[in-house]
Amino acid sequence: MQVSLGAKSSELRQAWRVLGFEQRLAAVGSVLLIVSTFGPFSFVEAAEILTALGVLLLLKRRADGYQFHLPFGDGTVIAAAGVWAGLLILIRLFDRPLGQNLLALACAALIFVAGFRERSKRPMDDLPPETVRKPRPADAQTDWLESDDEHTRRIPRDEERTDRLSGPPDPGSSPERPRQ
Repeated sequence: MQVSLGAKSSELRQAWRVLGFEQRLAAVGSVLLIVSTFGPFSFVEAAEILTALGVLLLLKRRADGYQFHLPFGDGTVIAAAGVWAGLLILIRLFDRPLGQNLLALACAALIFVAGFRERSKRPMDDLPPETVRKPRPADAQTDWLESDDEHTRRIPRDEERTDRLSGPPDPGSSPERPRQ
């Protein structure tokens, strides 16, 4: 058991070294949020713990090098977790001691600030590769393609290679403009 515990602690130390400042701040806020739930326990505290564990799991997976897409990026998800934890804490505001509530609110604020700073530092750049637009080479040519309609043809995208299509205009339509 000592070997597996030592291996896990070295894994966590390695993950800690890989994380950036904002990510470390979110991890510390999440651990402290879990600590702040000790005492009277209800489903609200369980939801706070699940939220904090979700942030910790996200950070651990990123530190391990896993690549996955989150809508709006990691920073937004972490900030949303901080806001959610804050709302949960406000629900139980009068049921717990003041010091415990203040610690919990400070932890939620810490998670939110860490997520907000992470978002401003690295905005939604974790898009999957198939959605990233690659620039087109300058010398690429677009072939002319025939379509079902004899008056419609694909024209080159570069402005210097674009000519007006000849042919009678449709009645009632606006004058032809080259596509851009």
